[in-house]
Amino acid sequence: MGNTWITRAETRADIPAIREITLAAFGRPHEADIVEALRADPSAWLAGLSLVVTDEADDTGHPVGHILLTRGHIGDTPALCLGPVSVRPERQRDGVGSAAVRAALAAAAAHGERYVVLVGHPEYYPRFGFTRASAYGISISVDAPDDAVMALALDEAAHPLPGGLIRWPAAFGI
Repeated sequence: MGNTWITRAETRADIPAIREITLAAFGRPHEADIVEALRADPSAWLAGLSLVVTDEADDTGHPVGHILLTRGHIGDTPALCLGPVSVRPERQRDGVGSAAVRAALAAAAAHGERYVVLVGHPEYYPRFGFTRASAYGISISVDAPDDAVMALALDEAAHPLPGGLIRWPAAFGI
C-alpha cells in the first residue's frame, strides 16, 4: 500500500521547512538560496505556485517535499520555470516528487498558465509530458545537455509551444 500525499500552497509557516528540505535534498545551500531569492522577486514569484507535499499518515502536516513554479518566458511569451523540486532524502523514491509535479502542473493549469520549462533529469520528467525543448525551437543561454532542457504545453491542442530562448528569473543566474 502506497502513501497518500497531500499537496497545498506554501504558507509563511512552511518557509523554514522548505529551506530544510531543499538543503537536505541537494546537500548544499545553492538551491535553497535560489528558492529564497525567487520568493523575494515580485517579477518571478507567483502566489499559489510554491507547493509543499505532506504525508496524510503524518497528522502534523510537516512537509516532506516542495516544488516551485516561477515566471519566466520563452522568447517574449510568458511561461513557468519549474524547479527546484526537493524531497527529504529519507522520503525519496516514495512518490513525493511525482505527487509534487502533478500538483504543480494542475495548479499551473488552474492559474491559466500555458507553458512550463525546466532543466532536469531526462529519464524522470517525460512521464509528466515534458519533451525535449529543442524539438520546438526552444533554446537556453547556457550549456546544458539537450535532452535535459524540456518543455510542456499544458494544452497543446489549443496552445502549441512557441519557439525562442528561455528567459529564467534572475535568481537562477541564467
